[in-house]
Amino acid sequence: MQTGTRTSGTTSRGGLTLAVSALLIAIAPFAASMAATPADIAQPVEPAAAPEMMPLGDASLPLPAEAEPAPPAVTSIGSGSASYYASKFHGRRTASGEAFDNGAMTAAHRTLPFGSLVRVTNPASGKSVTVRINDRGPFSRGRVIDVSRAAAEELGLVSRGHATVELALIED
Repeated sequence: MQTGTRTSGTTSRGGLTLAVSALLIAIAPFAASMAATPADIAQPVEPAAAPEMMPLGDASLPLPAEAEPAPPAVTSIGSGSASYYASKFHGRRTASGEAFDNGAMTAAHRTLPFGSLVRVTNPASGKSVTVRINDRGPFSRGRVIDVSRAAAEELGLVSRGHATVELALIED
């Protein structure tokens, strides 16, 4: 004769069943939100356009849409005769306070602020250079700019000593 009910087996199974049911009820909203809908499955998946990649060690990162900086604004400031500094000025102080270097791409202008960048173009040769204004001058009548010897060689005005040039201010 049995007295009592058989509860030990039922309790453990019932408790486990109850725990599993509670877990399924708890995660059901998450599973439903991540499940694919028939519309998702029916749509063909096209690969995304690959952005340009830039090697960076072992990893590659896509470049930003505007990776290249915009070119600086250039404003024409006229034309005139240009000459170049004599060798005797090498090492002397300029009006800006720095030592003049005949090998640097620098120039003297009467009114442009120190540090201004100017594109000097020799239309006869088609050559141009960018110089930084670091001195005042030229003080010869009819001249608009004095360039360093290095800039004069690039422009092709060393043999004559002067040339007609076009000037353009480069703005950042």
